[in-house]
Amino acid sequence: MPGPVRALLGCLPGLAAVLALALCASGVERAATTGPRQAAADRYTAPRPTVVPRSDWLGGDARAQPPPRYDDKVLAVFVHHTDTPNGYDCADVPAILRGVYSGQTGGRDWDDIGYNFVVDRCGTIYEGRAGGIDRAVTGAHTQGFNHRTTGIAALGTFTVGVPVPDALTDAIAALAAWKLGGAGTDPRGKVRLVSSNGLSRYAAGATATLPAVAGHDEGYRTSCPGEALSARLPDIRNTAARLQGRPG
Repeated sequence: MPGPVRALLGCLPGLAAVLALALCASGVERAATTGPRQAAADRYTAPRPTVVPRSDWLGGDARAQPPPRYDDKVLAVFVHHTDTPNGYDCADVPAILRGVYSGQTGGRDWDDIGYNFVVDRCGTIYEGRAGGIDRAVTGAHTQGFNHRTTGIAALGTFTVGVPVPDALTDAIAALAAWKLGGAGTDPRGKVRLVSSNGLSRYAAGATATLPAVAGHDEGYRTSCPGEALSARLPDIRNTAARLQGRPG
């Protein structure tokens, strides 16, 4: 038998071992990236609802601002109300949003509107803070818990006794289902978030266990999102879970 052939045959066991190790390592890597949360994210996703881009309502009124900041994922949603009048015509919402934007960037001197999204009483969803509808944009909506969260504001004031339109809560649920699906978060569950600011209900650096779909008042001392909207949060969570295809 020629020498080169014998050498090749002699190497086969070693080559097989290397190949087996490579396949094993590949399998471990796949297992590491397919943990329970990732598996849930792959399984329990919801379609992206229609969102009106901020360019449609803000136009040329945008102020100069620093670049957006981003997180790696969205683990939770905080629900707010804008504390503005309720008896609006939905056709007037773009002008109302420009007023909210002006109040936050002008009166409060914020760099942008704080909410990631705003939903009106007709169920229309508007992009709020700049940075990309599909991305995990760091908002300015819940003191201490702006990271890894999305802020959704209901346009209006929803204190005790105020009717909360089903179109509004359904739209919030659809948005929450879509945003939380990317991280595999069950909208009916709890998540662990780290407070970044001692002005929240938790000391800076403390880990808080909060609802995945929470009211603003669960992270910060406030009456927002109002008692009427807070009472609808269980419905919103259940609808969002159903939209993700989770069992009841």
